Amino acid sequence: MLKKGNKLYSILTGSCPKCHQESMYPNKNPYAITQLFSMHERCSHCGTKYKIEPSFFYGSMYVSYGVGVAFAVAAFVIAFLFLGASLVNTFIAIVLTLVVFLPVIIRLSRNIWINFFIKYEPPVIRSQVE
Repeated sequence: MLKKGNKLYSILTGSCPKCHQESMYPNKNPYAITQLFSMHERCSHCGTKYKIEPSFFYGSMYVSYGVGVAFAVAAFVIAFLFLGASLVNTFIAIVLTLVVFLPVIIRLSRNIWINFFIKYEPPVIRSQVE
């Protein structure tokens, strides 16, 4: 399911959207809060520039809204429908889910946003060129 060449692979792993060879982030752990927003300037494999223009990732804020709603709905379904929690406890579960998963939501949103604009290009094999 998750193999190189698939947009979902790049989104979930945070790898370069063009070559899928390396991570866009110096630290793959989104919970390293001081390095949450730090990214490599370019892919060392294919040379893709990640920040296509200044303030490029401001657009990922729109994506993060949708991703946050998805996490909140999942928390609601689990807490209220599956566990039978009260509305107050369900609200607390939603807030806690959003706070705990905030770094993941931020990274996922950035990954989704850049994958809107950069297409995967499989590496050229020498025998195909010759």
